[in-house]
Amino acid sequence: MESRASGPRYGKSMRVFITGANGQLGGELEALLHSDTLHLSDLPEEDVADIKIIGRIADFHPDLVLHGGAMTDVDACERAPDPAFRVNALGTRNVAVAAQKVGAKMAYISTDYVFDGNKTVPYSEFDEPHPLSVYGRSKLAGEDMVREHCRRHFIFRTSWLYGRYGQRHFVNTVLSQAAKETELRMVNDKIGSPTLARDLAEVIRAVTATELYGLYHASNEGEISWQGYAMEILRLRGIERAVRPMTMYDLGRPAQRPAYSVLRNFCLEQIGIRMRPWQVALKDFLENDYSDKS
Repeated sequence: MESRASGPRYGKSMRVFITGANGQLGGELEALLHSDTLHLSDLPEEDVADIKIIGRIADFHPDLVLHGGAMTDVDACERAPDPAFRVNALGTRNVAVAAQKVGAKMAYISTDYVFDGNKTVPYSEFDEPHPLSVYGRSKLAGEDMVREHCRRHFIFRTSWLYGRYGQRHFVNTVLSQAAKETELRMVNDKIGSPTLARDLAEVIRAVTATELYGLYHASNEGEISWQGYAMEILRLRGIERAVRPMTMYDLGRPAQRPAYSVLRNFCLEQIGIRMRPWQVALKDFLENDYSDKS
């Protein structure tokens, strides 16, 4: 049986502070680390962009800070750059400062949108970022804040995240549209790697148990267009629908997306961790985790 991820694991109970705890990755991290002592942080109770978060984190005295809290609506970021940079850059600075203050490890979740999509082969950790959107620029600024303010850090870039704790992701969108329409239109000139949140959480747990700090790409292996991804979702659910192609230009979104943002998990490979193909992860999710079986 193919494993989701293999690598080191925690050897003792930890104190872990999780930002963005109500999100799809946050939910998986909570489930995975249930035997540890957790502080689950999210809006509206705690805002990473408020400098009070530094004291909240320091008072908890974590061994590890998992920073998934972010403004992730790509088009909303484009329309409102100030809040995007306030949360994704300055909020990340606050979390990094707090982690450094108490000597904790810190993991920051970044994105494939730090790249411009001009390549035709997967991006490694050593390719130069060049974001096209406010979202991409704000997340890249967050990476810089982590490097500057927290010595014991991990940065994980991932892509096309979906999972059992999230409602706003592509799998749900496709199945919702298929329940209402006889024909779907999906973008065929945007290529990436769908990533199951549970698989990403397992990788984060494995890597943060080590002292191998730095930047990691962490996506399920392989690549597909949004159109092809939608077709595979429907095939696995036994739903027959026509899926017609459209372009990103046709979509008419405010924010520009990279046409090709496939990530190569080069640094994970060097420490013996391989993430399973996206098709295998998607099949597992739809057969075992997806809540709407109707």
